[in-house]
Amino acid sequence: MPATRNNSEQVVAIYKCLCDVKRLRILNLLRIGPQCVCHIEQVLGIGAVRTSQQLAYLRRHAMVEVEVRGTWRVYALPAEPGPELAANLACLQDCIFRGKVFQDDLARLGKIRSSQCGPHPV
Repeated sequence: MPATRNNSEQVVAIYKCLCDVKRLRILNLLRIGPQCVCHIEQVLGIGAVRTSQQLAYLRRHAMVEVEVRGTWRVYALPAEPGPELAANLACLQDCIFRGKVFQDDLARLGKIRSSQCGPHPV
């Protein structure tokens, strides 16, 4: 989050990011490690433009980081998330990431990573 935001603004920004199932699905994929945008796109099945829009939204709000590897963009959760983000991600992991859609996404990711383009996570 930008340094000029106070604690309540950070919390509001986090909750706005978490109010979309596509963004929650992306965070679920990233919690197991960095992912190439092509893998995220394939798992979500919503197309390149919509996937990029969701990732850009998360990036603007400091909920993900991006690294360029050759021609690929690899997204990850922040190396040092703020306490508000860390607490909310922990809560999400305990509360909802066990749901069927999230588990299905992880299974699909396992199949895609072995057959799709892009760098494999480190």
